[in-house]
Amino acid sequence: MADPDSSNVPEKPVPPVGGPYAWYVLALLVLVYVMNFIDRQILSILAEDIKRDLSLTDAQLGFLYGTAFAVFYALFGVPIGRLADNWVRTRLLSLGLTLWSGMTALSGLAGSFSQLSLARIGVGVGEATAGPSAYSMISDWFPKARRATALSIYAAGLYLGGGVSLLIGAVVVKGWNATYPGGGPLGLVGWQAAFMAVGIPGLLLALWVATLIEPIRGRADGLPPPVKMSGAAIWRNFLADLASVIPPLTLVNMALLGRRALLENVAALALCAGLVTALATLTGEVPQFLAVGTGLYAVISWAQSIKRRDKPTYEMIWGTPAFVLTILGFGSISFVGYSVGFWAAPYAIRTFVVPMAASGAPIPWYGTKEAVAFLLGGGGALGGFVGTILGGVLGDWAKKRHPSGRIIVGSLATLVPAPFLWMQYTTSDLALFFLCFAPTTVFGSMYVGVAAATTQDLVMPRMRGAATATFFIGTTLFGLGLGPWFTGFVSKMTGDLGTGVLSLLLMAPFTVTCLFLVYRLLPLAESSRLERARAAGEIIGKDAT
Repeated sequence: MADPDSSNVPEKPVPPVGGPYAWYVLALLVLVYVMNFIDRQILSILAEDIKRDLSLTDAQLGFLYGTAFAVFYALFGVPIGRLADNWVRTRLLSLGLTLWSGMTALSGLAGSFSQLSLARIGVGVGEATAGPSAYSMISDWFPKARRATALSIYAAGLYLGGGVSLLIGAVVVKGWNATYPGGGPLGLVGWQAAFMAVGIPGLLLALWVATLIEPIRGRADGLPPPVKMSGAAIWRNFLADLASVIPPLTLVNMALLGRRALLENVAALALCAGLVTALATLTGEVPQFLAVGTGLYAVISWAQSIKRRDKPTYEMIWGTPAFVLTILGFGSISFVGYSVGFWAAPYAIRTFVVPMAASGAPIPWYGTKEAVAFLLGGGGALGGFVGTILGGVLGDWAKKRHPSGRIIVGSLATLVPAPFLWMQYTTSDLALFFLCFAPTTVFGSMYVGVAAATTQDLVMPRMRGAATATFFIGTTLFGLGLGPWFTGFVSKMTGDLGTGVLSLLLMAPFTVTCLFLVYRLLPLAESSRLERARAAGEIIGKDAT
């Protein structure tokens, strides 16, 4: 009988790679990801109500949506990603879904900025289980030739969930406030009821996820399963990984690894503290940079720890320039994407809907808050779904023709949307605003599956959870943790949200430079994967004998 604490040898008969059951698993994981982004993105359509009721600034809204969630998502994603590499991924995902859905529902009881921040932190910790578990399972259910397509289909849940969240949020708020104009049961108002409406169903979905069969690691790549780890070793490593990213346990963890490790970590802590102090003093945004600084220090601590405890994983991730540049390049795209995705609805409401309502002139059918939710939500869901899958399919097609073909497809997410973004946030015509939203969403989402497949192909199967967690450091700590806040801060300083959004275009040269370097480095990095892993001490197949 298989070890109940290990997923290397599943207890149930495992269906074939790429077969009907694999597609069933993918469909359910897409549904989980939809729920993931409903819980994450619903704050966008609720932002104006929350801002009014809790007396918040745009920078604080950006903090709630981005930083409070992203820092702890990235921070806990590291040990959880490593846990996904060794434990039962279906079980881990089910537990995480229970946590983040419960914390979303609890967001409905928040009555202050601090309370809502704590709830968002809980959502971030729970959702940290989703990416590493799902990416790793999908990579073991689908062969390499179809992996970008499968991962793109999964990633499309991001846009479906983001779009549906706007529709659900607008409908629930309008209906609740109409029924209970002075506040309903427990004194809850519309935006609080909306959090509960999207959080509770996730608890039921978690039970469904727990019924999935665990795939065999490495089978889709024609590799033997990695060496089996005992249950005690799995949890011992998890606690060590947790200690490597949670201050002040990081200092204790480094002390156990030796004097040099401790001195390096103290130096990193001092550097991060100095950076936080400087930026917080310069901007006055203490919570923002305290959170980001904590996340940055945690990432450095984990990298230092994993270098000493698992050198092969360190070398395949942090020691591979193509991997690091992939994180930076695609993370910078998410810096723009997350910010635009959050601020589009508040911008449309402030710039077009509110002035139309105040003017007393006839309002076009698309000039209401509900219409904004429908057009941005529905359009974002459809455009993102199409763009993500199209990017994955084109990425796999391009990959067959050139080792770096996927990177060319991924770069379209920066090059094509830029002029449409400029037009969208400078026009005075609401109809044109909506029309420009379509190409920015379709092309802006084409990188998601490409980025996921690239990171998965650069590491060994047992490292995929850690690789996913590291990739999410770029898309969350860098992209989500800074992008929405940056836009909100520029809006706060200039008094113009449109200027805040357009300032995101300053990231384009950095993105293009990183992706060009990935294009150059990727072929050799992929072709030398096994040799580099062996050289770092990885035991592969017959090497174990």
